[in-house]
Amino acid sequence: MTAGVPEENTLGVVVAGAKRAVSRTARRLGRAGARPTLGTPHLALGADLVVVLRAVYGLAWFAVLWDHYPAPWAAASAWAVLLVVIACTIVVSRVGGDRMPHWVFALVLAGLAAAVLLDLIAVWELHDLGRTLTAATAAGAALLLVVTQRGPVEILVAAGGIGFVLAVAMFANTTPGTPLDADHLAPQLAALSFAVLPAVIGVVCVHGYRGMVQRELDRVQVQSNVTAPRYAVGMLASEELARLDFAAERLLESIATGKAPLPLDAKTASHAASLATELRLHLIEGRRETWLYHAVSESELLGRAVTLVDKSALAGLLDASQRDGLLSAAWMLVGDARKKATAHRTITLQLGPLTPTTREDRKILVPITITSTGIRRNRVDPSIWAALGRVGRYSDSTEAGSLRVDIEAAVDNPAEV
Repeated sequence: MTAGVPEENTLGVVVAGAKRAVSRTARRLGRAGARPTLGTPHLALGADLVVVLRAVYGLAWFAVLWDHYPAPWAAASAWAVLLVVIACTIVVSRVGGDRMPHWVFALVLAGLAAAVLLDLIAVWELHDLGRTLTAATAAGAALLLVVTQRGPVEILVAAGGIGFVLAVAMFANTTPGTPLDADHLAPQLAALSFAVLPAVIGVVCVHGYRGMVQRELDRVQVQSNVTAPRYAVGMLASEELARLDFAAERLLESIATGKAPLPLDAKTASHAASLATELRLHLIEGRRETWLYHAVSESELLGRAVTLVDKSALAGLLDASQRDGLLSAAWMLVGDARKKATAHRTITLQLGPLTPTTREDRKILVPITITSTGIRRNRVDPSIWAALGRVGRYSDSTEAGSLRVDIEAAVDNPAEV
């Protein structure tokens, strides 16, 4: 039995991890009206406050520069448009769903573009865009309002578009009296940073937060398998069993109501036999899948990095403490794969085969071998050794430059329980 490699179950469905199952469940929840926000409304509230403070700062500079504007009403119009966009976006994001519709997002971008254009018109004759732009730079920061409701690529493209327009305008607005020297280049770079960096930082923060929460949810889901029976039905099998149960109920109901007259015709009888066969195969399959199999195959993180070899289903013999230690160690060993240098980390968990042992406490020893790629011993966190210690006596070594751990887990002899 190997987890982490695509395989077909008894129904002919390919299963290789929980990512597809979880995504299907998330889509069903979304259609049912659930709010899979993962706490992002709290981030959105913080982004709203940042945008409001940035607008207040820009308005203060707008008031100071009023007498210097060649076209003050264009600047005032830019701020009027921007404030309307900010207010409407905050209201729509609060009362709407978790994803802003495309047409609303298009209106937001159009409003920000109008604010940028009007602000450029207002200060164009000053030939000092870096020091005089106010609404245009605040418009870039206003993208934070939708950072939790639109995709990161869309936000980055919009911010890049604003930055590109401002950069081209600054270059085109250069005159012999205002060359791109240090005195003029620094304010222009600062203005570009004010326009682009807030959205970039917001995307990075939201992406990191969502990744952290998803990983924790994945860990909680995997951790629930620690207390499962030795043999259990996993999440994917549960969905398929629910489908089979519904199909069987429909068939029996049609027979009970007379819609399917007895004796059954050949097509209906073949369908009934197929359902019975699938149910029997599920019962047989359930006797081969342990809690560890489901913990690995149903986890997005473990499913792509861990290969499980447990032909005799020995993982089911481990007690709750040993299970938790083994699962925690595996999780922490591959958990640092977020870094580019450790993105190739994989481990293989092999349980067995059993060797004849004689112990006075009537326990048997389950040999567990953890072999890895991309994991060096001096990079292993001390908490991993503590987790392995809960599984049993272990010894570590280096194999092909990577970590290898051999564990002897003492478990109750099932023949004497």
